Amino acid sequence: MPERFASANPSTMAAPRIAVAIPCYRVKEQIIDVLDGIGPEVCRVYVVDDACPEGSGAFVESTTRDPRVRVLYHPQNQGVGGAMITAYTAALEESMDVVVKIDGDGQMDPRQLPAMVLPLLNGSCDYTKGNRFYTLTTLKPMPLTRLLGNTMLSFMAKISTGYWPHFDPNNGYTAIHTKVLRILPLEKVDRRFFFETDMLFRLNTVGAVVKDIPAPARYGDETSNLDIGHIIPEFLAKHTTNFIKRLFYNYYLRNFSIFSVQLLIGLGLILLGSAFGLYTWVSNATTGVLTTSGTVMLAALPILIGSQMVLSFFNYDILAVPHDPLHPKLPDPEGPTLEETLVSGEKSMASTDR
Repeated sequence: MPERFASANPSTMAAPRIAVAIPCYRVKEQIIDVLDGIGPEVCRVYVVDDACPEGSGAFVESTTRDPRVRVLYHPQNQGVGGAMITAYTAALEESMDVVVKIDGDGQMDPRQLPAMVLPLLNGSCDYTKGNRFYTLTTLKPMPLTRLLGNTMLSFMAKISTGYWPHFDPNNGYTAIHTKVLRILPLEKVDRRFFFETDMLFRLNTVGAVVKDIPAPARYGDETSNLDIGHIIPEFLAKHTTNFIKRLFYNYYLRNFSIFSVQLLIGLGLILLGSAFGLYTWVSNATTGVLTTSGTVMLAALPILIGSQMVLSFFNYDILAVPHDPLHPKLPDPEGPTLEETLVSGEKSMASTDR
């Protein structure tokens, strides 16, 4: 175990247990190179054969001699999200501390793994994700369709997930602390290509801190299974659903403030002004009556005031991005129980009294 990881958290005596999860579907030609690039800081590698027609899982078992590798099989294809949930479940069962997701197509450099993991181990965040948009030079190899599609998806994700400062939500290079992973409803996370974005939505609802890590992709002759043109309409519908759910969870169910009221009033004023303006326009156009400036203002003023209130709410929402890491405050599943802690405390006080 490299010294930088062993000393990343001085309060923890044991070296952190780091796992890598690799979803496999049509990556037989690249998977061995990916496995060979994983450093010694990793103690477990989960290769999930997601009903791969190329037999990636069996190929890995027959080719690699790395004792860290454990191949998991899906009898039916579940998508990248389904593969990751299988790997996450295995990592929790084996008491891993951090799980890193690396795709099997070779686009992600395993040498960047320390940069993904260190912020989790030193307690500065709960979840890290790669960002290919940090510098212009790293964007040059990206195909134009992917560049435009990812830009559009990134903007939609900012609104639906609430992580406004972050970009490139569909970047598959991620790492999560298992203490946070344990409190997420994995059974509800999207199983397909919306997985990474849906994870961000779930993380925001529990107040997890996310950090972007510069992670330029490596493009070769691999074929992407993600069709930007076809998934944007699907993603738009899912983003809309998550946005509504996030507003309800964060501003009405778990918390209620003046900004919650402001959003409702603002939307109501916009709806009222728009309905009145449309009704007046249709009515006057039918009868040939000239609309007065006062009538126009009666429609425009609620819309203007309502828009300002909604914009003010979004300004608050941007500032409300989680900043206090969650996992240092969560209990250790393998640590002492509350009863053991109380007994230990009583014994300590008794020895002090003597």
